[in-house]
Amino acid sequence: MNRYGDQAMTHWKVHKPQAFGELESPEKFFTELGEEISTEIEARARELAGQEPDGEGYLQRLQRLNTSRSTAEGEVLRERVLLDVEPDHE
Repeated sequence: MNRYGDQAMTHWKVHKPQAFGELESPEKFFTELGEEISTEIEARARELAGQEPDGEGYLQRLQRLNTSRSTAEGEVLRERVLLDVEPDHE
């Protein structure tokens, strides 16, 4: 299980225990979810980074790619991992 699957599993255990308890195979579920999240982050980061501008230097490229990766990761984690909590666990 990658770090995204582990993060999602920890979040569900704490904030969505009823939903977590209903999972037939939590390890499999979060392993697959982690892989999906990783793939989605990579795709979104590439999209956000866009094309390399003319004359872009190494440090500018590094900053552009790191920023797009960080933005993509934050967006996807909010959408797929840090889900709303169950009403009695707020």
